[in-house]
Amino acid sequence: MQKAHIVLDCQNHHGEGVFWNSTDQRVWWTDIMGQKIWSFDPVTNVSQSFNVPSPVCCFAPRRQGGLIVAFADRISFYDLNSGQEEVIYEFEPDNSETRLNDGRIDRQGNLVVGGMNEVSGEANSSVIRVGQDGKVSTLIEGVACANSICFSADGKQMFFTDSPEKQIRVYDYEPTLTMLSKSRLHGDFTQLTGLPDGSCIDSDGGVWNAVWEGNCVVRVGPYGTIDQIVDVPVWKPTCCAFGGPDLDTLYITTSCLMSSEERISREPGSGGLFGFKPGSRGITDQPFAG
Repeated sequence: MQKAHIVLDCQNHHGEGVFWNSTDQRVWWTDIMGQKIWSFDPVTNVSQSFNVPSPVCCFAPRRQGGLIVAFADRISFYDLNSGQEEVIYEFEPDNSETRLNDGRIDRQGNLVVGGMNEVSGEANSSVIRVGQDGKVSTLIEGVACANSICFSADGKQMFFTDSPEKQIRVYDYEPTLTMLSKSRLHGDFTQLTGLPDGSCIDSDGGVWNAVWEGNCVVRVGPYGTIDQIVDVPVWKPTCCAFGGPDLDTLYITTSCLMSSEERISREPGSGGLFGFKPGSRGITDQPFAG
């Protein structure tokens, strides 16, 4: 079995939302509970972290500069250097139990992001799309914990999991749809330990998924079969993304959220950034176009 190795022992409380920024050639991710945004340059091995005013669940660069940020309760345009924030959307303000969670930019430059109920676990959150024009659409309702959002190379399919269901599903996707329907099963995780968490796609159409409390990342091939399992030597992988100058390294964020001190002591690197070269390459992500 292939095995991921520690790239940066950053000791995140809850690393998440990793992506590769082709503009600055850095890996970026968030420590949600640590209230920090991180970056790492794989050529120089230099990392940097930035304090943020509240938990950042996922984020992406904007084409015109700065970031679009999904904080727990809102989506904002945010300048990392000045701390200037422009709130553009409040997420589920009438539901005190839900927060934003996983998201990606689609191939057309829109942000698609979903929520989770972190109090009761009830399936009463949603997945939304923030268009480059600022308009917000609700794509999926009745969600307990949105994860695995990523898009096929042609942008015509969206992969998604409501993690407790232990399935990755695929939707026909195009950015003018105001609601998604008729999903079909793509990957079945019921025989694996753990839950499907964050995903990315490779250039051959495989979906790579970080398995929460599963000590691994897996590849779901184009026809829906798990065809690779890669060991991650910590309990809680959270998200993955291809990066590096050749997009040939899979970077994996991890978490030590709700892990005992004894467990963490047995797993050096918990909360760190891991990586390995699986023999596949990724696809360059788009910035948010608005």
